[in-house]
Amino acid sequence: MTVQTTTHLNFRGDARAALEFYQSVFGGHLAVNTYADFGMPADIPGADKVVFGVVAAENGFRVMAYDIPGQSEGGVAGGGSTRRENNTTITDQALFVSLSSPTLEELQGYWDSLTMDATVVEPLAASAWSAGFGMLTDKFGVTWSFSVAAQ
Repeated sequence: MTVQTTTHLNFRGDARAALEFYQSVFGGHLAVNTYADFGMPADIPGADKVVFGVVAAENGFRVMAYDIPGQSEGGVAGGGSTRRENNTTITDQALFVSLSSPTLEELQGYWDSLTMDATVVEPLAASAWSAGFGMLTDKFGVTWSFSVAAQ
């Protein structure tokens, strides 16, 4: 039996923009269905928002997203922040998206793309536990943890 987990992010109106951005970073196929696609009258506010969206790439990247009905403030739901203070990561966010690769070079390309309009929590660099580790909060409020996978 094979099990696969997929991060499913809930947004306040930005799901489509986030999915398109993640597809531009990781490649792959983008599928988006709106509330109107599932029968909501098109003239109702929010009918154009995402009820189901996914990016799936050959490299193993997969993320799903959804817009919470009636919310349009933008960004990922739950909010919160993540920062470094006194060599410690301080956060009140419920989750991070963790990305790992066998090489720092592969991670660097994704890092460089995701840092556009992002807040870097910890620069991507060698650490005591990994040949490469870094954290950032992207322009949609999603915090990503990068690490080179141990061989």
